[in-house]
Amino acid sequence: MKVITFIMSLVLSFSTLANDTNPAKDLLLEMASAVHTRNFDASFVVVKGKSMEPYRWVHAKQGDIELEHLSLLNGAGLEMIRIDDQVTYFEPQSEPYSLTTDSIAGPIPEVLFKDINRLSAHYDFVLGGKGRIAGRPAQLVRIESRNDDKYNYWIWIDTESSLLLKAAYVNHQGEALEQLQLTHISVTEQPASLLLEVLNRNFPTPLPANSIDEQSKANAMNWTIGWLPEGFELLKSDRHKLDLNNELTDYYLFSDGFVEVSVFVQRPLPGKRLSGALTSGATTIYVHNGGNFDVSVVGNIPTMSAKAIAESVSRAL
Repeated sequence: MKVITFIMSLVLSFSTLANDTNPAKDLLLEMASAVHTRNFDASFVVVKGKSMEPYRWVHAKQGDIELEHLSLLNGAGLEMIRIDDQVTYFEPQSEPYSLTTDSIAGPIPEVLFKDINRLSAHYDFVLGGKGRIAGRPAQLVRIESRNDDKYNYWIWIDTESSLLLKAAYVNHQGEALEQLQLTHISVTEQPASLLLEVLNRNFPTPLPANSIDEQSKANAMNWTIGWLPEGFELLKSDRHKLDLNNELTDYYLFSDGFVEVSVFVQRPLPGKRLSGALTSGATTIYVHNGGNFDVSVVGNIPTMSAKAIAESVSRAL
């Protein structure tokens, strides 16, 4: 009897291990590792409807130091440089500034280059078909939201280098709303000279890291946000003036680990504004007139989700 019990326990253990194995998740973890360890020089475009933004993305590992450079190639330009856990942003008409962080805040969700297990509570990882992207063999991995409150995210991974080749925000009807497509990638043995040169540059001292301090907690108590999609938590809140109209606003930043949503609450502007939404690619901007206050919700979420968040805001008692 003891032998039978022992055998049954082994069978259950192996069954559990088999169930825990997810090839789609394994590919995402391999991609995260490759992005941090390989030397590559890539170009990609982000397509939102009729607009297109071209970027250059260069990464290198020089000894124990990790180097990364991301630049927007159109317009006045935008440059971001990472050396290990310090990122410096060079923006038009602004002084450069540095932050202590291990990832660049660009068009690719930062969590994809980290441990994506944190998404397992609210997303499923599903293996798709194979194809060819930028002349390279690719495997599709789908990050599927478990409800309609959030979009899905599809990623095509290079089967040779494990690097990202294409990504898209996809709605639950299977329509791609916004795409990121590599047009060229070169994987090399040696780091690009462009990145080695940044080691000799001087960068600003990093600003203090954002955290939910006592003042943020106090600001967060000004308003009650009654509904958020499942998994969203407060990352930051403050009170500041908007550059656009110099109006004082209460600001809240929420995230589920994958998508970030910003909520702005301020006094109504002159003239009656009707509630409504604007969309660009996967990004939704929903403005709600609450009578004696206005709410604006901005994020890569469906319009109905942004509307539900905005309409759930009320003054804290």
